[in-house]
Amino acid sequence: MSAHHNKPARSNSTGLSPAAAWIGGVLFTFLLAFLGYLLAQIPGFNQVGQLACAIIIAVFYRQIFGYPNAIRSGIVFSSKRLLRVGIILYGLKLNIDIILSDGLGLLLRDMVVIAFAILLTVWLAKRFKADQTISLLLGVGTGVCGAAAIAAIAPIIKAKDEDTAISVGIIALVGTVFAISYTILRPFLPLDDVQYGMWVGISLHEIAHVALAGAPAGEDGLAMALLGKLGRVFLLVPLCLIFIFLMKRKDKNQETNAKIEFPWFLLGFLLLSVLGSYVFGQSIPFPQELQEFVSTATTWLLTAAMVGLGLTVSLRDLRERAMLPLAAMTITSILLAVFTYFAV
Repeated sequence: MSAHHNKPARSNSTGLSPAAAWIGGVLFTFLLAFLGYLLAQIPGFNQVGQLACAIIIAVFYRQIFGYPNAIRSGIVFSSKRLLRVGIILYGLKLNIDIILSDGLGLLLRDMVVIAFAILLTVWLAKRFKADQTISLLLGVGTGVCGAAAIAAIAPIIKAKDEDTAISVGIIALVGTVFAISYTILRPFLPLDDVQYGMWVGISLHEIAHVALAGAPAGEDGLAMALLGKLGRVFLLVPLCLIFIFLMKRKDKNQETNAKIEFPWFLLGFLLLSVLGSYVFGQSIPFPQELQEFVSTATTWLLTAAMVGLGLTVSLRDLRERAMLPLAAMTITSILLAVFTYFAV
């Protein structure tokens, strides 16, 4: 364990009450989200979008001013809880009919993508003599769903907190670069909206990255992107069970206490997608204004969550411990993008 990791948070010296620290942290993520929104209005940056602009601002803030430890609790709340609320609300944008007609083929592709990403990243990490734990977390994050997958797998493989944070930071950084690259490439690719959406959904890292890169393809493209992503997120549960089995085998002598935490927010996502597909607008009226309000709220929640993730990226930590895992993951991500491009 590193000594610097365990030093007490500065919140004690700031004299903030826990409630003030929590409110301050949440408001701070929305402030940076708002700056990201403003930046995304500028020509050039409007291609990048609000989510990515907000992450860039958060990463730069962290490098210049350091992590605002005094309001950590609110920032963590945004990056974890608000992310999940945002994902649940995203369910309203997903049409189940499309899943039923196209879902199975996507799910098979998703299984191949996850196996490819994890096995290749781990293999490259061995060749590069890179940190094995960070590399494995990055492989899982690349294959499944970024930070959410890393957070689910980390306790199972007994990863240190700092390894988890570094991995989440790298995923946020690389995933953002890839998502921005996809949106820039979009006008030059011979793919229609649905094909482009499928490519985005089966190859990008985070759900937020998929939303960011899928948006230029319109409603159908974005729905297809989220559908491809949903399949990968869904496969997180069996993947966790596989890792629990492997860890139990690895240390048969000492009992492992790792418990799988089921990603309940996925059920909320599915429930809202069912309601959005078959109930709202049919049995229950769902006016256009309300749809637009929910859509805007979803974007802001996801942006605030991305700010929380962006603030965990320390470029110094990346340089010291993570350059080799970062290299392995970047190679995997590039090969995955090329490989899935020809698969759609």
